[in-house]
Amino acid sequence: MHRQVHADHIRLTDRVVVVQPSVYGTDNACTLDAITQLGSRARGIAVIDERVSDAALDEMDRVGIRGVRLNLAAAGVTAPETARQRFDAAAGRIASRRWHIQINTQPSIIEALRNQVMTSHVPVVFDHFGGALAALGPRHPGFVALLDLVRAGKAYAKISGAYRSSTKAPDYADVTPLAKALIAANVQRIVWGTDWPHPDSATLDGRKATDIAPLLQIDDGRVMNQLAVWAPDAAVRKTILVDNPARLYGF
Repeated sequence: MHRQVHADHIRLTDRVVVVQPSVYGTDNACTLDAITQLGSRARGIAVIDERVSDAALDEMDRVGIRGVRLNLAAAGVTAPETARQRFDAAAGRIASRRWHIQINTQPSIIEALRNQVMTSHVPVVFDHFGGALAALGPRHPGFVALLDLVRAGKAYAKISGAYRSSTKAPDYADVTPLAKALIAANVQRIVWGTDWPHPDSATLDGRKATDIAPLLQIDDGRVMNQLAVWAPDAAVRKTILVDNPARLYGF
C-alpha cells in the first residue's frame, strides 16, 4: 500500500485508545490486557451490561478505561425508544465516574437522542461522523442534530472511518464537507481516530454472524493525510489530535 504521511502525523501513536471490539461482547479481558501492556500512554473504552459489577468497573478504571461503548449499529438498534433506554442505562452506570459514553449509530438515532444528550451530565462521543453518509451532505437532519450537539459542547464527534461514509475511495473527498462542518461547529469537541484494523461488519449474502470476515484493505497513509485537508491549520490539528483527547481520556 502507498503510505505518504504528513510530518505532524508521525507522532500519532505516542498515545492510543483501545476500543473494545464488538466480537468480544462484554468480555473486556483482551482490551484490558492491551492497555496494561501499552502502559500509561494507553486508555480504553469498554463494553458493559447490567451483569458487570461495580468492582469490575473500579478495576477497569484503574487499568485505564475511560468510557463505555454503545455499538447500536452493530446491534441493529434502529428503534429510538430502545436507543434511549440503552443510553439511560449506560449513563446511570457511569454517572459517578469520569467516563464518557461512545456511541456508534446512525443519524436518525442521534436526532432521537438529541434532547437526552443535550441534558446529560455524562460526556458523549459519536463515532465515525455519526454514521452520516457523505452523499447526503452536511444539511441532512440527523447530521444537523450532531452539529447542534457539537456546537453546544454537549457531544464530541469522532472524525474517523471516512471510508464508512464515503463512496470516493481512496481519498474520500466527499467526506470533506462533513469534516469541515464538524470542525467549524466546535473544534474543542472533535477527536480523530484511525478505525484500525478496519473490520468488515457488513451483512452479506452467505456470510454467517460467526464467520471471520477479512479486514477491509484501507490505505492508512491516505486516511491520515485527509486530516490535513479537513484541518489545514496546524494549531487546529493539534487541538484535535492532542488537546481534546488529553481532556477526554485523561492522559
